[in-house]
Amino acid sequence: MKPLYGLFQYSPSMLGLESLPDPSDTWEIIETIGKGTYGKVYKVTNKKDGSPAAVKILDPISDMDEEIEAEYNILQFLPNHPNVVKFYGMFYKADQHVGGQLWLVLELCNGGSVTDLVKGLLKCGQRLDEAIISYILCGALLGLQHLHNNRIIHRDVKGNNILLTTEGGVKLVDFGVSAQLTSTRLRRNTSVGTPFWMAPEVIACEQQYDYSYDARCDVWSLGITAIELGDGDPPLFDMHPVKTLFKIPRNPPPTLLHPEKWCWGFNHFISQCLIKDFEKRPSVTQLLEHPFIKEAHGKDSILQKQLAKLLQDQETYLGSVIKPRHETMYTRRLCHVNTPEKCSLDDDLVNLEVLDEDTIIHQLQKRYADLQIYTYVGDILIALNPFQNLNIYSPQFSKLYHGVKRSSNPPHIFASADAAYQGMVTFSKDQCIIISGESGSGKTESAHLIVQHLTFLGKANNRALREKILQVNPLVEAFGNACTAINDNSSRFGKYLEMMFTPTGAVMGAKISEYLLEKSRVIKQAVGEKNFHIFYYIYAGLYHQKKISVYSLPEKKPPRYIDNETGRVMEDIIAKESYGKQFEEIQHCFKIIGFTDEEVQSVYRILAAILNTGNIEFASISSEHQIDKSEVPNSEALENAATLLGISSEELQEALTSHCVVTRGETIIRTNTVDKAADVRDAMSKALYGRLFSWIVNRINTLLQPDKNICRAERGMNVGILDIFGFENFRRNSFEQLCINIANEQIQYYFNQHIFVLEQMEYHNEGIDASVVEYEDNRPLLDMFLQKPMGLLSLLDEESRFPQATDLTLVDKFEDNLRCKYFWRPKRVELCFGIQHYAGKVLYDAFGFLEKNRDTLPADIVMVLRTSENKLVQQLFSIPLTRTGNLAQARARVTAASRSLPPQLSAGRVKVDTLEVMHHPEETTNMKRQTVASYFRYSLMDLLSKMVVGQPHFVRCIKPNDDREALTFSRERVLVQLRYTGILETANIRRQGYSHRILFEEFVKRYYYLAFRAHQSPPANKESCISILEKSKLNHWELGKTKVFLKYYHVEQLNLLLREVIGRVVVMQAYAKGWLGARRYRKVKEKREKCALIIQTRRHTQSPPKECDVSHQQINKDVVSRKDSPPSTQVSASSPDLQFSSPRELHQKPGSENCLEQKLRTPRRRCQQPKMLNSPEDNMYYNQLNGTLEYQGSKRKPRKFGQIKVLDGEDEYYKSLSAVDSIPEEDISGHCSLLSSSSRGEPLAES
Repeated sequence: MKPLYGLFQYSPSMLGLESLPDPSDTWEIIETIGKGTYGKVYKVTNKKDGSPAAVKILDPISDMDEEIEAEYNILQFLPNHPNVVKFYGMFYKADQHVGGQLWLVLELCNGGSVTDLVKGLLKCGQRLDEAIISYILCGALLGLQHLHNNRIIHRDVKGNNILLTTEGGVKLVDFGVSAQLTSTRLRRNTSVGTPFWMAPEVIACEQQYDYSYDARCDVWSLGITAIELGDGDPPLFDMHPVKTLFKIPRNPPPTLLHPEKWCWGFNHFISQCLIKDFEKRPSVTQLLEHPFIKEAHGKDSILQKQLAKLLQDQETYLGSVIKPRHETMYTRRLCHVNTPEKCSLDDDLVNLEVLDEDTIIHQLQKRYADLQIYTYVGDILIALNPFQNLNIYSPQFSKLYHGVKRSSNPPHIFASADAAYQGMVTFSKDQCIIISGESGSGKTESAHLIVQHLTFLGKANNRALREKILQVNPLVEAFGNACTAINDNSSRFGKYLEMMFTPTGAVMGAKISEYLLEKSRVIKQAVGEKNFHIFYYIYAGLYHQKKISVYSLPEKKPPRYIDNETGRVMEDIIAKESYGKQFEEIQHCFKIIGFTDEEVQSVYRILAAILNTGNIEFASISSEHQIDKSEVPNSEALENAATLLGISSEELQEALTSHCVVTRGETIIRTNTVDKAADVRDAMSKALYGRLFSWIVNRINTLLQPDKNICRAERGMNVGILDIFGFENFRRNSFEQLCINIANEQIQYYFNQHIFVLEQMEYHNEGIDASVVEYEDNRPLLDMFLQKPMGLLSLLDEESRFPQATDLTLVDKFEDNLRCKYFWRPKRVELCFGIQHYAGKVLYDAFGFLEKNRDTLPADIVMVLRTSENKLVQQLFSIPLTRTGNLAQARARVTAASRSLPPQLSAGRVKVDTLEVMHHPEETTNMKRQTVASYFRYSLMDLLSKMVVGQPHFVRCIKPNDDREALTFSRERVLVQLRYTGILETANIRRQGYSHRILFEEFVKRYYYLAFRAHQSPPANKESCISILEKSKLNHWELGKTKVFLKYYHVEQLNLLLREVIGRVVVMQAYAKGWLGARRYRKVKEKREKCALIIQTRRHTQSPPKECDVSHQQINKDVVSRKDSPPSTQVSASSPDLQFSSPRELHQKPGSENCLEQKLRTPRRRCQQPKMLNSPEDNMYYNQLNGTLEYQGSKRKPRKFGQIKVLDGEDEYYKSLSAVDSIPEEDISGHCSLLSSSSRGEPLAES
């Protein structure tokens, strides 16, 4: 695996799918049986011997590698046992559309599950006999004993996973969430299973990360299953499935609904299984000696026959029973320059005679004073923030930068977008535009303009899609941007927008990836800064719409989360019209993109709930035994927040002021201090906002995803736009600034790799004599941050795991282990440390580093929010987080808020299986708790994995002054930015170097039209490359061992020459095809007119003589003949030389043609007027007739660039072609070779 620019690679365990056999040769699907944890189950038969089996098909498998491998390893190496389902093998069926199917073939248990059996009996007023229950439990215990002896924990024991055979056999099935223990790890700490059957110690692992359990968790699940065998349902079955996770650790061990109706042995067996302290709970082996189980010993054959008969009777009299599915919940934690023609020397710094810092600064300052804010450095764009609106972004400017030579127009952000677009269409390769710079340098606005121009270039027939894409940035920025001390619209998250195009360049969808939202801003902002924009927008909008009271927001005093030191927040909200207008724009964005009214209202309710949550205050309660208890003295804000979130205010207060700890099976409720309760409140607010933001992004991706039919028909391409927070250096820099600056270090390293390292490496490998350009390599600094185990982030994670660690011990650890020139610790300042970044020195305040990195959200809060009546709130806390800390993307398309919730949650009685309904390519499976630093590391890896796929285009944004004043140019500030971004070195390497290195084979394949004929196939060698380059009249290129080395402007010139050649071929082909099509059309029209004339004339002839019959072949011959004679000699209806047969006879002629048979219409009625040949009906007829011809008019199938792109109806050539009547016959032969080439889809290089 190729390392990703300074990040350390990780490789998940993968199955060798290629080595697995194809199931089509052995197995044939008969019918669907049911659904397992990760796929559907079918009945199959063996094609060789006809034996039946069951197959679990996992489709697709791309997102389940670890789960598949776990189940496969268990099934493959587990010895056969009478009470465990047999494994017949694993197969792989390749499928390019769905990603392939994995087949797990197992023993067929066609007697159904014990749950089906019990419910069927209860439906008839009966119940299972205690002896049968004893037999079933004995079989389950023997199966579990076999698993435990092989160090396997099932972790999902329940009635639906105990299947029966028609002979009365008992089999354990479904090992999708089972755990394989090792000699060094005899316990597990993953909270996994079905809520109703989960043991208290398993649930405790959701909250207590140092807690663990062993195989006796299966005993608890078996005890719940025993109750299910008696009562038909598990305890708490009528409760919300996630609420059971809150109740099971707190409630006493459950019992049968009517214990008195069952024998003592059965009740005692259940009580032994359901001992809450698992250390005291008996093992499976011990339970096999229980008196109730021993009743089945020696009676196996008798009870088996009774069970088989019971199954037979049930099938005969009851039929099929509806099978309720309690889906598994799996908690995943985390994680000499020849300048192109007409090029102004001022436009490109590479063309300056003297290339030094003073000259570059002078040039940029002069251009900035003339409002020329864009400047080239080769193929890299420098953008100076004008701090004012410029009228250079209208549709008229978009037309100027559409497929033209770059030097034809002044430098512009549209030119960079066009270069990426043309590169994508021309080379069928993904592109990536990377926008970098300081905070406040104009990156976000540049991203807006690039999206605007790409939408213009990729015009599709679906206008609504283009409008949706344009509304994406304003919406996500309202939720993700905020006002800081140096930028009124600062991005507080990283955004990577992928615009998806068809091979012909039409936009067909978009996708956003968001990284590292600054959630801490929700609860606290620095002096002079504000919360996220959306809070002010919604407050102003609801205030002006008189809806403040609907969302329980205060009208006079602002909520604590948006209040500031000035005390003028409410005045600003009321007085500023911009806030109200922005709210209206946000509502418009929601509507255009496709959010439903219900979804939007849910979003508003959650935002209002966050503001009310911030107003909850706590007071301490003193007592004789404890003084650290807290309460909510004023419940108004608490009740408002609970109502908006759809939860109980009592449960919310309990979750805020106390927390639950499970110790040795017993649940202990511990109270929170006032400070602890306030921390829990703020953690809940941050989690609500962060997950809501993630849900909005996922919803946008769902609504903007391309049509599946288009994706399958043709492979699309992407242009990615990176807009990430800029480098920051404030008076006080905290953990957020550290993450932001590390991300900028990574982007700078990516830039250095592409501009300097890779290029100079290829010079050496290919034997090219080029001078070495020195540059500042920040790889050692990145290693200091990212390496394991002694990097800064790894040390931070290590210290975060120690409960007794403090911010001071963290700084001490940094000082002891980070001994390099990039790290220093100032004297007499304990909680500070400094980093020498590529952009300068930054001093960080370590206060709160550990708490921010832990980002703890108590499990009690999660449990309460999962029970919300608000479906969106439910979903936010039921979907697992990915390795990057975001909500996983839903598998299925969601069309309404009511359908956004997983079906398992909406059912109420089924288990919560977030795995089956949610999917993300990087869903975390790490058992350890994830920290913000680990989320950050994975975010960088995910971002770079997207960027490295495409061809990069760089936009360097420069901040001309710190006061945000228009036309003010600070030489010192600009010079600092030019130095750390390496602009001088970039100009040098672009002047001296070769930015494009193309393999001989690819170069010849791409440009051979410029020097060879279309039918030729030149060899991919140096001689062919030289012929193309000389024919194109290019200079200052080089040839290496395997590659052509070109200047940054050479490729543009070659592409323009190629476009001209293909354009001439297109014109020739279109002219010839147009003439041929017109000639065919005239022939068919003449034929149609004569046929209609024959039919209409024959209608007036009442009794035609038999001798007037003329053969159909003769008519057809005369009709099709070319009208070479003058109009006076043309055939008319009254010509005595023609004799007609009736229409019926025409149809019955043996030699009649199908075309005429199908097109004859019924004769007119006596009083009906003759139809004109130019009437709409006839036009429809002609259109139908022309559908059988090769020529289809001006709407022809578009072709990829590099072949032929046929002109459309708007082309000037086509307009002139409509006036052409014919081409002289003698010219036809001259076009034969042209038409032959056209039929093969090959353009001619020479005309």
